[in-house]
Amino acid sequence: MTNTYRRGELTIDQQLALATAARRLGEEFTGAFGAGTIERFLHASYEEFATRAAVANFLPLLAERFARQRLHALARVEGRSDGRPIVLFLCTHNAGRSQMALGWFRHLAGEHAIAWSGGAEFAGEINPAAVASMAERGIDISHEFPKPWTEEIVRAADVVVTMGCGDACPVYAGRRYLDWELDDPAGKGVGDVRPIRDEIERRVRALLADLGVSSV
Repeated sequence: MTNTYRRGELTIDQQLALATAARRLGEEFTGAFGAGTIERFLHASYEEFATRAAVANFLPLLAERFARQRLHALARVEGRSDGRPIVLFLCTHNAGRSQMALGWFRHLAGEHAIAWSGGAEFAGEINPAAVASMAERGIDISHEFPKPWTEEIVRAADVVVTMGCGDACPVYAGRRYLDWELDDPAGKGVGDVRPIRDEIERRVRALLADLGVSSV
């Protein structure tokens, strides 16, 4: 079941949750972005998920998390950078390959680099077999969620890694692109996902070495 987003049809609880999220983001980005920009990104992010999320109660939280990522990306595009490289992993549904790559990158790079992920046609949930296979290696991606890519997120990335999304993946001048040919874990069991997981680990380690980022 999908939800149709209209601001006037938000429940009281959803309105309060979004107001609280806007306040938190406002405090976090004080001096960087005004209230209008923050509310615009927050409500646009809410709208992205409202058409796909099965549980409406989680929508304000998802919107806040995605709006935060988008605002960090916008700050980077506008020249506010802490110097850490940013890698964006993209696949079709952001449910399997790109989520495993994100998990490996964050696990191996720690605070030395930043990674995001997205999908051209993002799914409603992460592939359970991908979650289970990563858990076998001690990496929890169950708290992640499929999400789209946006212009500022792509433009903020130093490296964009595509995985099977073909022409649907965005191309912007000045970005470094890598295309990883990997089997799609969709519809596969954990046993069949393990080789994909291990190949992604190998490629992420090689990417970190190429970026000069120490890995654990």
